[in-house]
Parts: sequence; C-alpha cells; structure tokens
Amino acid sequence: MPSVELDLRRLDPTEAPRAALLEPVATADALVVRGPVAGLNAVLAALVKSGRNAEVPVAWEPARDKASAALARDLGIGTGAPRDLTLVRDDHGGVLLHHGRIEAAGGGRRSLSRRLGLQAHHDEIKVADGEITRIDVRPDWSAVDTIGVTVMTLPLRPTRHTSGRALQTASDPARIVRDGVPYLRPVSRWTWYADMRVRWRLQP
Repeated sequence: MPSVELDLRRLDPTEAPRAALLEPVATADALVVRGPVAGLNAVLAALVKSGRNAEVPVAWEPARDKASAALARDLGIGTGAPRDLTLVRDDHGGVLLHHGRIEAAGGGRRSLSRRLGLQAHHDEIKVADGEITRIDVRPDWSAVDTIGVTVMTLPLRPTRHTSGRALQTASDPARIVRDGVPYLRPVSRWTWYADMRVRWRLQP
C-alpha cells in the first residue's frame, strides 16, 4: 500500500482516535499524520503492535495546541533528514512522545490537592518513597534512550529531577495520563522505559 494520510485534526488534545481510524496503519508503506500529539501517539502504538515501527516512515503535521508545538520543536519537524528515534514505551502496550503523568486516582482538575502513596525507581535511583502529589515524565529528545522524571512531593515545594532510561512505580491506585489521554483505569504498577531495541522513523 502507498503512503497513507491520517487526518486526525478534529481530535481534542486529550482524545485518542477510534480504532477504526487506525486500521490503515497495519498495511501502509508510509504515513502522514495530521493532528495533536495524542493522534501521533496512537499511530505509533499501532505501528509497534504490528511490528512495523522501524520500517514505516512517519511524517507529522502538528495541531496548533501547546503540546503539539512543543513536541514539533523538540523533534525538529520540517528540518533535517529522515532519522530513527528513541521509542519510549510502557508495560501496558502504549508509547510516550511528549508528557506522561502519574497522580492520585480521581485527580482531574483537583489533582494538586490529592496525595498518592508511591514508591518509584528511576534506573537505580529511588526517586520517591511515601506520599507525593505527582510524577511527570518526558522523553529527552536531545539524548538517546533517555527520559526525564520530575517528582512533586508537595505543591509549591522544590521538585526532584532525574534523568535515565526507565521509571518503575508501585503505588496506591493511580491515574496515568499518556500524551494528554488518561489511561482507561487506575493502576497500582506502571513502567515507562526508553526501549533500546526499538526505534521509529521520523520523516521530518
């Protein structure tokens, strides 16, 4: 199949595309994705599921929201040559491109007022052990196979920043947000890791 264009511009930045919209991903020779980060995230997750992430080039035309603009800047969209990039994955079948968050279940708009009992390791470093407000995770596109982790223990207090390959957590029921889209249910264990064996091909 030739290049396939996926127009996901009607998606809200917190909305994942329906599975039917992603069906062409399994057989496309190349992809052009138009829309927010959540749309690009879903396309790459579908490529990983099909085992074709390393061979199918993906071009992205970002939406106009802040997250899309920030990721486009980090990836150098519109500049440079095609390149193979790190793929940050999780142990629930998803990927992460811009921003992940772990917070107390039921957080939502009042997430900073809720506390979460959690223990977390970033590679060999214990970054949390007790009650926290949230953890933010971002792929580091200036490095290889690296994610940055920020732990907020209390609002308006200093945060802890670390850099490494993998974050593992065990906690009270937690709400997970991947590139703006909440995971379907609370979880008590979660892992994000930069997979050294897996790449995706960006057509800038």
